[in-house]
Amino acid sequence: MSTSRSVEQWDEEFECLIDLTLGLMALNEGQRYVNRIQRMPMHTSIRTGHQYMLELINDHPDRLFNKIRMYRPCFEMLIQVLRQQTALQNSRFLTLEEQVMIFIYVISQKATNRMAMEDWQHSGSTISIVFTRICKAIASLSPIFIKTPNFDDVPDEIRFNPKYYPYFQDCVGAIDGTHIAAHAPSNVANNYRGRKSNVTTNMLAVCSFDMLFTYVVTGWEGAVHDSRVLTTQLEDPNSGFPHPPPGIHRLIFVVLFDLLIKLIMSLPILVLYNRVGKYYLVDSGYSNKPGYLAPFQRCFGVLKARFPILRFMTNFSLVRQREIAMCCCVLHNFIKLHNRDDPLFQRFGVDGVMPPPDSDDEDNTASSSGTAANPHGYGGNDENLANSMRDHIMIQMYLHYNM
Repeated sequence: MSTSRSVEQWDEEFECLIDLTLGLMALNEGQRYVNRIQRMPMHTSIRTGHQYMLELINDHPDRLFNKIRMYRPCFEMLIQVLRQQTALQNSRFLTLEEQVMIFIYVISQKATNRMAMEDWQHSGSTISIVFTRICKAIASLSPIFIKTPNFDDVPDEIRFNPKYYPYFQDCVGAIDGTHIAAHAPSNVANNYRGRKSNVTTNMLAVCSFDMLFTYVVTGWEGAVHDSRVLTTQLEDPNSGFPHPPPGIHRLIFVVLFDLLIKLIMSLPILVLYNRVGKYYLVDSGYSNKPGYLAPFQRCFGVLKARFPILRFMTNFSLVRQREIAMCCCVLHNFIKLHNRDDPLFQRFGVDGVMPPPDSDDEDNTASSSGTAANPHGYGGNDENLANSMRDHIMIQMYLHYNM
């Protein structure tokens, strides 16, 4: 009988536990329903987004730079340009200054929507609307701030640097590509996976020697080889690619070793027929051809250091991701033009030397869509002419520093 009573007692306790659990679940669901009907205000900080913006602008200059990667004079100049060149104005609840600062904060801090909501005390929908509006406006400034270089001028960074002049007096810039972190729908994600299986987009850019972008193409799938991106832009008459002007043929006498030693030893002097004209330096992943000469110069290091969103892209549409990359290039040029003493340019651009390739980047020289040496079968006279030009420059420099 005692055993039977124990079992019955256990059953009663178990039933009470179940009833208590169900009651708590019902109470929790009821509370969630009440919260949906009567929402508790969330963004109730005594410091509004506008007050936070004023605090950053008027406090120590480095606070603003650490937040949006630019100083106050440059930021104020950007606001002035946006008012003049776009239709942007103050909204009902947000000044243009606050809107622009929110956008630059997101791309400079790789901030999520929730992080921006908390810092600026606005709803998620407001943050999204502001981000999209400012992104489109800044991207529309690309024709103003990303311009083709003047091919008739020798860049000052070449002319006044004895290490480069006269060897690179016909060089008008550098061409390179980089991979931008991306989010892609699952049905097309494999098209955006590079050699390291990361989902990325491929960006092609032409850079000047003063670290300005002069041509940018964004949005190519990460699996596409750099050479294919470049070739497509070169062959498309509507791409707007700034082709270097063609040169003329002339004899170039090149001494392979010390001229005096060669004359003493009665060795022949090598004569090369070369195409003399303007050209770009390009990454080793591209083939040599007239007007495009390897190796390379790059300024993506400072771009990604200023805008970490390019390394850690959040979940935007592919169209918005292309616009974000273009916005970063526009802001990069804007800051370079209006603040020559910018700390990031100072750090990465000492003596005109570009930073090394990013360790996180995809290795473009071994992409699945081509080979490093000759992914599109360039060869024959075109490649030989470019190789001759490269060798001629190398020998000139060798003789200068060893004679």
